[in-house]
Amino acid sequence: MSDNSPARHALADLTTLGLGGPAGRLVTAESADGIVSAVHAAARSAEPLLVLGGGSNVVIGDVGFPGTVLLVRSSGVEVVGEHGDAVSLRVAAGHPWDDCVARTVADGLSGIECLSGIPGASGSTPIQNVGAYGQDVSQTIEAVTVYDRTEGETVVFSPADCRFEYRNSVFKYTDRWVVLDVTFRLRRDPLSGPVGHAELARLLGVGENGRVPLADVRAAVLELRRGKGMVLDPGDPDTDSVGSFFTNPVLSAAAYAELSRRFDGVEPPAWPGVDGVMKVSAAWLIERAGFERGYARGPVAISSKHILALTHRGGGTTGELLELATEIRDRVHERFGVTLRPEPVLVGCEL
Repeated sequence: MSDNSPARHALADLTTLGLGGPAGRLVTAESADGIVSAVHAAARSAEPLLVLGGGSNVVIGDVGFPGTVLLVRSSGVEVVGEHGDAVSLRVAAGHPWDDCVARTVADGLSGIECLSGIPGASGSTPIQNVGAYGQDVSQTIEAVTVYDRTEGETVVFSPADCRFEYRNSVFKYTDRWVVLDVTFRLRRDPLSGPVGHAELARLLGVGENGRVPLADVRAAVLELRRGKGMVLDPGDPDTDSVGSFFTNPVLSAAAYAELSRRFDGVEPPAWPGVDGVMKVSAAWLIERAGFERGYARGPVAISSKHILALTHRGGGTTGELLELATEIRDRVHERFGVTLRPEPVLVGCEL
């Protein structure tokens, strides 16, 4: 564990948005033991603690964070069990997520190939139940090892303990648990799982639920993500974002019917869920509210490639980004009675 204090480090340098005020103190941990030690040290000094991985799903306020910011930089991927075609893979919390996905594809392990190109650290994936193109990490997570700050002990969470929901988990809105590693249960298979995402299936030239080589899926997903500015690229300002800023709202059957009524019976794009709920396309609502790709408020803008991504073009503030987000949220609510919720975690700021 290394301590970068006493200099106040600009957190903007540690986030994909390039926004955020200073940290009171910056500490880097390169192992699970180092993470736990840093948590203990912050507790002894009665300092607030912010755990930061890749900085790709967090919006940090302009005031920064007054306490200790712990950078999780542990790494390592290891096979910890094999049962027939099933392979259990333990990944350190700080290991770059896309490096993990690339390794599984190269090793012929199926289950997370559609999650290629997502920036950030592996330990962050269970926190918001990361998902894309028909896959969520909750479909393959076998266990999550965490340090419980309340009880002062390391515990292992089962998938049921994690309480996974759409872009949510028991970990997301609390600082009680610090992720140390994640174990995935994958399948030794050169082919992908059934491709259920229509856009991806079209690009791959397969029918619904078709299966293709893992490398083909990875290449196609990366192509789609690049086209939407969702793969980090220093030369592309559209990638200076947190990915999708808003989640797709989940509506009851009655609320969805009311939304359809507002569109004179036209059914908004949606995906059915359990108990009759409908997950509605946030992008569709934003566009119908009158916003266009590239819409800008000074140094912040809607991506020119993806209506759900809010980008920072340089020289701006978190306050300006949240003003844009508020404008979008309020107009969608005014027109359609639906409240959009932010997908990233907000630190030292609110929407």
